[in-house]
Amino acid sequence: YVLWKLYTYGRDENSLKTLKKYYDRQIEIGFPALNVNTATPYLAMSFLAEYTGEEKYMAPCVEAARKIMDSFPRTEEGGFQHQPSDSLNEQELWDDTLYMTVLFLANMGRILQDEKMQQEAEYQFLLHHKYLCDKVSGLWYHGWTFTEKNNFAGAFWGRGNCWITMAIPEFLSIGSCSEAARRILVNALKDQIDSLCKYQDQGGMWHTLVDDEDSYLEASATCGFAYGILKAVGEGLVDQSYLEAVRKAARPVMNCISEDGVVHQVSYGTPMGRTTKDFYKGIELKPMPYGQALAILFLMEYRKIV
Repeated sequence: YVLWKLYTYGRDENSLKTLKKYYDRQIEIGFPALNVNTATPYLAMSFLAEYTGEEKYMAPCVEAARKIMDSFPRTEEGGFQHQPSDSLNEQELWDDTLYMTVLFLANMGRILQDEKMQQEAEYQFLLHHKYLCDKVSGLWYHGWTFTEKNNFAGAFWGRGNCWITMAIPEFLSIGSCSEAARRILVNALKDQIDSLCKYQDQGGMWHTLVDDEDSYLEASATCGFAYGILKAVGEGLVDQSYLEAVRKAARPVMNCISEDGVVHQVSYGTPMGRTTKDFYKGIELKPMPYGQALAILFLMEYRKIV
């Protein structure tokens, strides 16, 4: 997705070439089994398909969107169960599903002018908001289980929260959304950003547990928060006073990037902390592709205000 953003930002032909090469290879060798995580690359492909008009890119997107609608495992109340390749996670909602799956579905609903897909995407945002958004702080829990009726360890995981900060303005910019749902999501985003500003470290980054200063500072969440705030300001969803938090984050993020462009201080893939918040403090730090992508998104957008 960041390659697509790079192309639209500056018409970077290398980014477009890389995207086409990647998807052409996937078309040739076949796509992995569809789940909440493997749906993610379809988002960029849907934009690419629309832009190029090439059926070879559009056909897999249409097939994937219809599978999501018709056969994705569901929780109570019809939520997309966060079932990746290696675990069932029965009756569980996770905060990253909105970015990883629902944005693609929303975009396909727009492209195909499919009202059912658009309504489903809107419903998923509202349902996840219902069960994951903390009504006091405005921060989002990592997950919810309908089986045990709780938010697991009750953790406000950093990167999980940043997917929300990014997903809401992305979703509202993609396509059709009812005015009632839009108001709910904008208010939720503002409440979250207010809390993020409260918990931002004095040095400008955010902790891997947003509200726990004893947890380590984490680069991917910091970049995602900063990008989401920039996107929200640019879309007119929140006012420009929030840019101060973004400016504070820029220098420490740059300090996390080595001379060869590798983003450090990034937490590794993080499953659900089911019983204790300390679980998140034990996740190792190492360079990861999503760390690179989130940093690029942030710094690309940051250039517009400096």
